[in-house]
Amino acid sequence: MARRDYEDDPDAPAANSLVPAASAVVVDGDGRVLLQRRTDNGMWALPGGRMELGESIGQCAIRETLEETGVSVEIVGIVGIVGTYTDPGHVFAYDDGEVRQEFSICLLARPTGGTLRVSDESFEVAWFRPEEVAGLPMVPAVRKRLDDWRAGAGPVVR
Repeated sequence: MARRDYEDDPDAPAANSLVPAASAVVVDGDGRVLLQRRTDNGMWALPGGRMELGESIGQCAIRETLEETGVSVEIVGIVGIVGTYTDPGHVFAYDDGEVRQEFSICLLARPTGGTLRVSDESFEVAWFRPEEVAGLPMVPAVRKRLDDWRAGAGPVVR
């Protein structure tokens, strides 16, 4: 399913859906961050997705990271000061007619196992040093999460 992101665009379609979601900034022992290249828009992104009934936001981030990248993680914190991203000016439209308003909690995680692999939602998965991220194509909302992580990043997560 194709997806188009709109941020503060007066021509954006009106939102008709609000879905809790989680994303994860996964940082390895060398300080690299895990990113996936999405099949729905071709952009680099953090692993993440919609929360399912019966799971916590942390469980959502763990499940989505494993499904989309093949990497098992544990949650170790929250990104930025608050870690919530709920800008009503950011919507994403799907080709089935859903127009979702952003509602995402971004968590900090560390890898615990697994092997990098793509999924039906990603066609490329890789680790990047923080300075390599600036040149990657990604939507502004993902870049903001990464900037927030870098601004609040202390020592490497181990």
